[in-house]
This record gives sequence, C-alpha cells and structure tokens, in this order.
Amino acid sequence: MSAFGPGAPARPGDVRPGTGGPELVRLGAEEMLRLLTPARAADALAAALLGGLDPETCPRRTALDVPGGELLLMPAAAGAYAGVKIAGVAPGNPARGLPRITGSYLLLDGPTLRPLALLDGAALTTLRTPAVSALALRHLAPEGRPLRLVLFGSGPQAYGHLEAVLGVRELAEVVVVARDPARAALLVEHAGALGAAARTGVPGDVAGADLVLCCTTAREPLFDGRLVAPGAVVVAVGSHEPDARETDTALVRRAAVYVESRAAALREAGDLLVPEAEGAIGPGHINGTLADLVTGRIAVGGRPGCPQLFKSVGMAWEDLAVAVALFEAAAGATSET
Repeated sequence: MSAFGPGAPARPGDVRPGTGGPELVRLGAEEMLRLLTPARAADALAAALLGGLDPETCPRRTALDVPGGELLLMPAAAGAYAGVKIAGVAPGNPARGLPRITGSYLLLDGPTLRPLALLDGAALTTLRTPAVSALALRHLAPEGRPLRLVLFGSGPQAYGHLEAVLGVRELAEVVVVARDPARAALLVEHAGALGAAARTGVPGDVAGADLVLCCTTAREPLFDGRLVAPGAVVVAVGSHEPDARETDTALVRRAAVYVESRAAALREAGDLLVPEAEGAIGPGHINGTLADLVTGRIAVGGRPGCPQLFKSVGMAWEDLAVAVALFEAAAGATSET
C-alpha cells in the first residue's frame, strides 16, 4: 500500500474527452465495501503514519450550521494526493427514511490538483471510522484469549465496528446495547451470522467487558465509568463536539487516554473537554496518540491496572488515506480485468 504516493490515473488510457486528463472514477458504497475491508483500511492508515504523516498538522474541520443540521468540510493533502470531504449531518433524516450522514469525497492528483475520483462520502466515513478504531485496537486490546465485547449503538458505525473488531481479535461474546430493541435484535442476528455469540444487554454489562465500543449519537454518557474493569479498553467514536460525550468523567479520570491528535481532541472531544471543564483532568491527561502507538514511540498501558480509552473525533487525513487506498484498489481491479 503506497503511503499517498506516487499516484497515477486509476484507469490508464481512459481520458476524459477534451481535457487530456483521466476519466473521473466514481465509487459508490457497494463497490467501496467490496474493494476494501476495515482491516485493509487500517493498514492504509498505519502506512500513512509510518510514512511520516503528522496528524497534528492536519487542517481542522470546518462546520457550518444549516437548516437541516450541520455541513462539514474536511480537506487534506499528503504526498501525491489531495482531497476534500463534504459531509452533512442531518439528525432529522432517519425519520424520513434517509441516512443521518450524507456527503461526497473528491480525490485530487496532488501535483496538478486534477480530480481523480468521486467517492460516496457517507460510505467513506462508515469505512474509515472503524478502520481507525481497528488500528488503535491492534495496539491496545488484550491478546491471547477471546474477548467479551459490549457494543453501544445499532447504526452503520456499530455494524462497521463489529466487522472491524472481528478482523483484529477473537470475540467470546458480543453484547449489543441500543435504544431501539428491534434494531438491537437485528445487530445481534448479524453478529451471529458472522460467527459471534451475541445477545442484547444493558449498560451495566460493561462491568464484565474486555472491550467497550461506543458508536452512538448520544450527547450524555452511556454508562457508569466506575464499572469498567481495570485493563479493559473503551473506544468512543460517536461525537466530535465539545459539549457531547459518550463516556463519563469517572472513566476518563481513571483511564489511560489515547487520541488521534492532541490538537483535534482538545478542540472537539467532549469526552475529554467536559471533564477538563469540570476540573477533573488537565490537558496533560492524554497519554499518547495513534501515531505514538503505531510508530512505537510510547509504551502501551498507562498506569498499572487502569482502563484504556481511545477517543476518536475523525480527521481529514484519515479520509484521504482510505480514499487513496480505495482509488488504488479500484485501479488494481481494473488492470486485472
């Protein structure tokens, strides 16, 4: 997997009439899921970090309030590529039978800024976020035994995270906790189809969990952080707003905390900013970053016997890394046919 380089047209010989440039590749949700698993997307993220990409320098997310919700603009550039995701967060859409997250991703050739590919932005987010979590879990999750997972949520991210975790660790049990019993039951059925023993549960089930994944739209803590066992790993991905959180102050205060980027977390991670505003922690409470874990710059684990928390807000460099991997996978698939 190239870490954003050297870059090439996805379909050699396919030229857009009148432009001299490559035909714009269009990748829809179904094709993207066929081209790349969360595990391979995690490999692309790791390659970018091992190649020297510094998430601390990544452009910040621009957010605009609009009548239907929030419009997000996420640009990034590295090596031979650049790109931008335009995403919409529309809380009222599920009631209309529409996805909550919408959008598109435009991938560009870095040196010339010629458009190369247009990707389904919601599908990219659905793939990228579990890949980030999978990469963190490769370094944080216990090894050598089947793990008990408590999974909060029943939407696309919950499904994606289940697949991502199954790609990096063996699971003894999956416990699904969700507001909608019918949707929770469907996710349990899906987990069973993937070969995992599964059932629905309640927030208190975190007391017996090795892994806790929070993939919800909650704005208040989902469970009592005092119940989380020493050595357990909690991953929270559901929010990027300073006043929204899925985990409580009790967990954050006792946990070894890892983030994608200190700068991004201290702008957007309500899971950390709310406890900081309460005076429970300071900015130095963050133990390390995803890049620290991947490159081996720090030892994993924090204080002996404490839980570990990975808080993700989602960053533009991650979208770019996964978009490039998809684009190059599509090029490979085309060249083989």
